[in-house]
Amino acid sequence: MAAPLTPAPAPEADFRPQFAPLFRLAPGLELILASASPRRRQFLSEWGLPFATTRPTGVEPRPEADESPDAYTRRAAQAKALAVERRLDPATRARALILAADTVVALDGDILGKPRDTAHALEMLARLAGRSHEVISAVCLLPPPGWPGGPGELFSDVSRVFFHAWPRSVLAAYARTHEPDDKAGAYAIQGQGAFLAERGRRLLEHGGRSARDAPGPHPAGTRPDFPG
Repeated sequence: MAAPLTPAPAPEADFRPQFAPLFRLAPGLELILASASPRRRQFLSEWGLPFATTRPTGVEPRPEADESPDAYTRRAAQAKALAVERRLDPATRARALILAADTVVALDGDILGKPRDTAHALEMLARLAGRSHEVISAVCLLPPPGWPGGPGELFSDVSRVFFHAWPRSVLAAYARTHEPDDKAGAYAIQGQGAFLAERGRRLLEHGGRSARDAPGPHPAGTRPDFPG
C-alpha cells in the first residue's frame, strides 16, 4: 500500500536570518530541504532563506558496479529529492522547490560511506591518514512542475583533502567521540574532525606545539583527549 501523501512540512521554528538575505525565493515558491542535516539547515539559515525540512528515509542507493563516485553522488542526491516529491500532495508540490544533497568521500575511486561502528570508523580514518582523497558533494533542485525556469538542476563538485599522518591513538580518540558515526568517510571537516586535515593540523599548532607532542600548550588552553 502506498504511503499517504503529505502536506508541506512546517517551517523551521527556530529560523532566524543572521543577515539581510542576498537571495530571495521567487513569489509562490516554498523551499523544502530534503535533509535533517544540521549543517545544511545552518547553511540555508545563514543565507536568510525561509525553508521547511523533511527527511527522506530508506532511499540511500547503493553504488553500482563501475559507477564513479561523482555519478553515484549525483544519483543519491536525486533519489532523495524524488523520494520527498513522491510524498507531497499535489497542492504542496505545485509550489515546492525541493532541495536535496549528498556527500561522499572517495579514496582511489573507492566510495567510503558511513561507518558501521566505532571500529569501522577507525579503519576508515587509518586508510585516509597521510593521504589525499576526494570529497564529492552533489545537489538536486526540483522546482514545481511546469516551472518556467526548467525541470531542475543536478550538479556536483569535487574537493581534494589531504589528511595529516596522525598516529592511530589520535584517530582512535577521534573515533570515540562518535562524531564520525553518521559521517561519510567517518569524519566531519566542519566539526572536531577539522584537525585531521593538513590545514587543520597547522591551525592546531598555531601558538603551541603539535597535538602529537602532548602534553604541551594547545589552543585556548585545551589539551587533546588521547594518550601521549
